[in-house]
Amino acid sequence: MPSLCRDCFAAFSNTRRCPTCGSPRVVSHDELNNLSIAHMDCDAFYASVEKRDNPTLEGKPVIIGGGRRGVVSTACYVARIRGVRSAMPMFQALKLCPDAVIIRPRMEAYVQVSREIRKMMEALTPDIEPLSLDEAFMDLTGTARLHGAPPAVMLARLVKRMHKELGITGSIGLSHNKFLAKVASDLDKPHGFSVIGKAETDAFLRDKPVRMIWGVGAAAQASLDKAGIRTFSDLLRWERTDLIARFGSMGDRLWHLARGQDQRRVSAHAPMKSISNETTFHEDTSDTDLLDGHLWRMAEKVSDRAKAKALAGRVVTLKLKRADHTLLSRRISLRDATQMADRIYRTARGLFDTLDDQGPYRLLGCGLSDLVPEEGADLSSDLLDPKAQQRSAAERATDKIRDRFGSDAILKGRALR
Repeated sequence: MPSLCRDCFAAFSNTRRCPTCGSPRVVSHDELNNLSIAHMDCDAFYASVEKRDNPTLEGKPVIIGGGRRGVVSTACYVARIRGVRSAMPMFQALKLCPDAVIIRPRMEAYVQVSREIRKMMEALTPDIEPLSLDEAFMDLTGTARLHGAPPAVMLARLVKRMHKELGITGSIGLSHNKFLAKVASDLDKPHGFSVIGKAETDAFLRDKPVRMIWGVGAAAQASLDKAGIRTFSDLLRWERTDLIARFGSMGDRLWHLARGQDQRRVSAHAPMKSISNETTFHEDTSDTDLLDGHLWRMAEKVSDRAKAKALAGRVVTLKLKRADHTLLSRRISLRDATQMADRIYRTARGLFDTLDDQGPYRLLGCGLSDLVPEEGADLSSDLLDPKAQQRSAAERATDKIRDRFGSDAILKGRALR
């Protein structure tokens, strides 16, 4: 069985340790040298950047997020062992991990590290499809002749280079399509390398839960549960036409994924369609002040991501989920595109104020879509809001101060609600 040392990159036949350097970090698989679709996922990315930049945090539980009424953006593995998870209310996370170090997100720092990782990926292949700042698909088909080594070796070199030059670890999933590559990258975190080959696909998936499918959230899982579908084996018992009749386009996708089939290509030029942020509350709420505070923080996150990508959007969307899981969604088209947190917030708050429904709500979300390049955004004046340009200039000035002195340098009062 082909094997690869992830430390010295020696290739050999299956053994538990590398015969060259003695490292136990060995990956072995019959199809190791024949697979070329990969998913790279950084390990606890935001928290890893913070620990890299502040060595005194090493070994401590670190949570990236807002105040006690905020939610967890991400947490290091020390905190995750205590039960802390992304999107968890901060007060609940602190009950589980009272000694945690809480750090507000520094998006500018994370964006910079993400750009450096992207450059490293581009040295391997032009076929890169980013999913977020900290993860991406790569297609290394046909690159073995260029690099003089199969994709598995180049991927091992990539994560070692990331660790050496940036102080960031990542986990690799290698397979024959995007779906399985992403599944594989979650199998051995952190700092892992997992392979799912063609020959083992059916056997691997058979007893796995369908929640493993990316995009199957709580609502989709509830619908599948009602149909008696909990594992891939359950899916295999359904006819394709019946799945489509029951679940629409998702049913067709489920039929193919149940068989390990995914024809999607790694698309380096797939345009970003929207930027959004949402949170599910630990307890349903109708508290307008609490909802307003969350809405502002979401608008800031959406704005930060738009600015980092040099994008602006013409459509603002508000999303709410009632206690009974029914959804409310409102959207409005702007006269010109925006990337400003103030304008996104005010527009979303205006949509919220038009609702007749009083809640309580279990989820709140805010988004920006119909994306365009940032050039020309937020330039026109608004006769109905003469102070809009003044607030926009103040926000730009605030961004510069935060870039220089950190995200906590300036905070709005509503961000503390």
